[in-house]
Amino acid sequence: MFSSLHSRNFRIFVAGQVGSQIGGWTQRIAQDWLVLTLTGSTTAVGVTTALQFLPTLLFGMAGGLAADRFRKRSIMMCTQSVLGACALVMTVLCLTGTVELWHIFGLAFLGGTAAAFDNPTRQSFVHEMVGPGELRNGVSINSAVFNLGALIGPAVSATLITLLGIGWSFGVNAASFAVVLVTLAAIRPAELHLTPALPRGRHQLRTALTEIGSRPALLWPLALAGVCALFTSNFAVSLTAYAKQFHMGPSGYGLLTSALALGSLTGALVTARRPAARLRNLVELAGALAAAQLLAAIAPGPATLSIALVVLGACTPPFGISANTTVQLAAGDGMRGRVMGVYMLVVMGAAAAGGPVVGALDETFGAGTALLLGGAVIGAAAVTIGLQLARVTHTPVQPVLRSGVDRVRGWLPAGGR
Repeated sequence: MFSSLHSRNFRIFVAGQVGSQIGGWTQRIAQDWLVLTLTGSTTAVGVTTALQFLPTLLFGMAGGLAADRFRKRSIMMCTQSVLGACALVMTVLCLTGTVELWHIFGLAFLGGTAAAFDNPTRQSFVHEMVGPGELRNGVSINSAVFNLGALIGPAVSATLITLLGIGWSFGVNAASFAVVLVTLAAIRPAELHLTPALPRGRHQLRTALTEIGSRPALLWPLALAGVCALFTSNFAVSLTAYAKQFHMGPSGYGLLTSALALGSLTGALVTARRPAARLRNLVELAGALAAAQLLAAIAPGPATLSIALVVLGACTPPFGISANTTVQLAAGDGMRGRVMGVYMLVVMGAAAAGGPVVGALDETFGAGTALLLGGAVIGAAAVTIGLQLARVTHTPVQPVLRSGVDRVRGWLPAGGR
């Protein structure tokens, strides 16, 4: 399960990411709750989410090109510094009582711009630290760390908001970036699996797009990842709506987020033990995700919703990890940064588009309807792409929904089978 941690560089990187993800989730909860408090609108929460993802639409491919041309550690030290500065400004604004909605929107966009360069770099940097043989395990551990932060961060944020005030949640995140910069500085370049830097040239982005369009192993995982991200990247928007609907307050919102994160952490760790997925498995994993989202949509109250969120969380990372690994390995060394730039463009772009849409659905029809629609769309996409893969590869595909249900059962604890 933890074989990629044999790499010293990756161990140091993961240690820094633990603090960073806890701090990041502490800020995410505080930011969503701050926007909801200032406006009373879940649509505004969705707009904030969209502004964080929107820069990836504008600069995502440039970020991937930068990852191929320059040293990835140097890029990350720059982007992490910008993100830390954004968190520090929000801390000061909140503690001085001068924060306004436009401040949040502006800093969300600035942080999203830094993330547009950070995300493809960080994704492909895992390959440099652990090598191709441990890539799937490394991506799984990275996902587990992300979800560990999602498990701990909301509780930290809710406690800070209740006892000290919302500004301290942003302060915790600002401090976490100092830890990240120290760990990045401690990584040994001589122990990295470096690839030759891409020289300057013409049509390099167009070459990557042509490569993706001509290869099913790249095209269809990207397409399916985009459809899933449209809804799964915006669970936080629906959870704010549920917290408002059930009169749960910030502590209840943190509880729902932690339930989702608990399942996600379990799903990521289980995936670390499994062999590499084939294209057909991606379709089945998407079917499982659709089934779990439909299950959460029909939950009648906070207790049943929390249980359903654990199941939904367990189904989310296996698909994301498998899609990420499939695309990285299919891309090849000389094009990995650019392909991951396109991958992040698709995923983050879908998330940006989905934020206001999910927020509007939550506000107009209720959070359950938004989840129900999301599960139906993901299920339809899984069936459609599965049939397309069967035609292209001449390989029979198992019935998607049946496979999805089987996988949901397989990821539950033994006593729950």
